Amino acid sequence: MTNKKRDTGCPIAYALDIFGDRWSLIIIRDILFRGVRTYGDLLKSDEGIATNILASRLKEFEASGIISKSRDPNNRRQFIYRITPKGAELAPILVEMVQWSAKYDDNTLVGEALLQQIEQDREGFIQKIQQKALE
Repeated sequence: MTNKKRDTGCPIAYALDIFGDRWSLIIIRDILFRGVRTYGDLLKSDEGIATNILASRLKEFEASGIISKSRDPNNRRQFIYRITPKGAELAPILVEMVQWSAKYDDNTLVGEALLQQIEQDREGFIQKIQQKALE
């Protein structure tokens, strides 16, 4: 994402500055929902993100306080990326996007069981995602 910060005071513009490109929410999805923690594993995403874009987004998310980065205690050459509380607060937005996409995308891979779980206890579902991601 380019560093074109909009200083308009608009909350939508602020959010778009942080994650308003094709790749940002995919990376956040993988860290928040799928528990992906390493650069190499993020690179394996089905969407096929380029290495330079992934590195750039991770750096921007860290600077924005969306994720944290630390050395892997089992492999000092590798870093572990974790969602922060600020980043975990994006879970409701992503859940809403899942529901919206499931409604309008005939090719969605979201299962009925997951959608029912969200519909039955949306807040509980979101809390579980957030708690698990923050462990």
